[in-house]
Amino acid sequence: MQLQVTNSPFNQEQVELLNRLLPQLTEAQQIWLSGYLTALQSTSFQVTTSSVGVQTAPVAAVAPSTNDHVISKEVTVLFGSQTGNAQRLAKELTRKLEERGFQVTLSSMSDFKPNNLKKVNNLLILASTHGEGDPPDNALPFHEFLQSKRAPQLEDLQFSVLSLGDSSYEFFCQTGKDFDLRLEELGGKRFCPRIDCDLDYDEPAAKWFESVLSTLSAKFEATATATEINTASNHLLLSEQSAYSRTNPFNAEILENLNLNGRGSQRETRHLEISLEGSNLQYEPGDCLGIYPENHPDLVDTLIDALGLKPEEPVIVNKNGDVRSLREALLLNYEITVLTKPLLEQAAKFSSNTKLHELLQPEHEQELRSYIKERDLLDLVQDFSPWEASAAQLVSFLRKMPARLYSIASSSKANPDEVHVTIRAVRYEAHGRDRYGVCSVQSSERVKPGDTLPVYIHDNPNFKLPSNPDIPLIMIGPGTGVAPFRAFLQEREETGAEGKTWLFYGDQHFLTDFLYQVEWQKWLKKGVLTRMDVAFSRDTDKKVYVQHRMLEKSAELFQWLEAGAYVYVCGDEKYMAHDVHATLAAILEREGGMSPEEAGAYLVAMQQQKRYLRDVY
Repeated sequence: MQLQVTNSPFNQEQVELLNRLLPQLTEAQQIWLSGYLTALQSTSFQVTTSSVGVQTAPVAAVAPSTNDHVISKEVTVLFGSQTGNAQRLAKELTRKLEERGFQVTLSSMSDFKPNNLKKVNNLLILASTHGEGDPPDNALPFHEFLQSKRAPQLEDLQFSVLSLGDSSYEFFCQTGKDFDLRLEELGGKRFCPRIDCDLDYDEPAAKWFESVLSTLSAKFEATATATEINTASNHLLLSEQSAYSRTNPFNAEILENLNLNGRGSQRETRHLEISLEGSNLQYEPGDCLGIYPENHPDLVDTLIDALGLKPEEPVIVNKNGDVRSLREALLLNYEITVLTKPLLEQAAKFSSNTKLHELLQPEHEQELRSYIKERDLLDLVQDFSPWEASAAQLVSFLRKMPARLYSIASSSKANPDEVHVTIRAVRYEAHGRDRYGVCSVQSSERVKPGDTLPVYIHDNPNFKLPSNPDIPLIMIGPGTGVAPFRAFLQEREETGAEGKTWLFYGDQHFLTDFLYQVEWQKWLKKGVLTRMDVAFSRDTDKKVYVQHRMLEKSAELFQWLEAGAYVYVCGDEKYMAHDVHATLAAILEREGGMSPEEAGAYLVAMQQQKRYLRDVY
């Protein structure tokens, strides 16, 4: 819905300006603008800009009373975010603080000058953990600074930390724990306890928000009443936003489901085209699609049978009191294919098996790690019977089904009301049983055109195209990691961007595994894609990967880097992204004559300049 001349007091030119501006405003900007317009009715305001945002400065018509007492209400909010969750929460927290009259500096850790830390009195940190306990890319410099001898004493600092992670990883929320401990070691005072959030972070994050807001409000004697925005402009903007989100997904129809691999391939990669018609969901190249999958019916039925429970038994599946049968709940609401230490600790309460209780003892930590790997809830039930858990008790200790995130492989400009994703089916054998990826095998075996999937758009602010269309791009994406670069090139074709583009792509075999081959060739012919280097690892006696092709073209790559090219890496974090990073450093040393330390600093600077961006998993 857009503002029309016929139902508003604006002329045609004003309507066009408003309809261009309003959908682009953030929630904080809406609130600021509403307050600014209201203030204009009673006093004069001047607008000032700074590096951290827009602020209003009242121009007093009357000199302030000498009895006025001004209390500083400055808060610094720093986020370290790989996929955007911590950044999104930081923005929401900033909005809530500003509603209560606090002056907030919101910044990515990579943009924050660590030397300014001594000037901060109230610090809120929101940090995710990436990979095996590593800080996200945009938190690395700040994390390293705090751990170094250069970090200052912070006796005047009050702080609190919200940590995001995934409990299926051994080093759960490690980055947030690192910040929390180190700030305390440096003399900071924790005014609210750290909260560690799993994948289902909404409720614990809301509790931390409430704790932080109430503590700061009490400290500054601030009112905690939220500002109500009822202006016509706000109503217009709300009508333009989608009602669908991570907590309220859209049931989207599948338009196409194609296997991209050729006959004889050992891999199966599905290309899904999904309708967003009627959802008002918007996305940009670099964003992800969240899909809530279903567990495999065979696994659910076997699990219920092994527990001796009744599939039709009702259970409550959320805090709203919604009820489903146990079978439905295990299909749709709960994760049953991943084991974690917290899950085993909760499950042990309903088992008299002494071996399980022994496994959870501190001296068996290594054995526990080994057991959890590549096993699921059915393994746990079968290995440590008998069980005394009812259906309600069973779901009480299960983790909610997390959405699976897939890099979007399309441009909305080229495909209005559609979103495309590239999903490789995961199948393997472990511990005497066949295993499979929950969403990938559902997409491969049980989803056909006409079916629906619950989806939402996951904004990824750390993997976006540069605003200048003339900047050259280097894109490195083997396998399904090439998906976002299909979106990038669709977008650049639609917008007529003229910057050079270079794609490095790899897979196993040229004949059967060259994903989107015809499209790359079309873009090469048109000049949308300037050059492409490929590596098919199983077509030669010696395995060749994308990093080998990069080294072969090291001189040209260095020239592109020196010319200001943006580097994008998408795909496997543990091996590919690590090897690509090392290769970039080697190229800088070889072609730029740099020492290892200088090459490392060059790449860090690129990350800080947002020229080296990674979407890795």
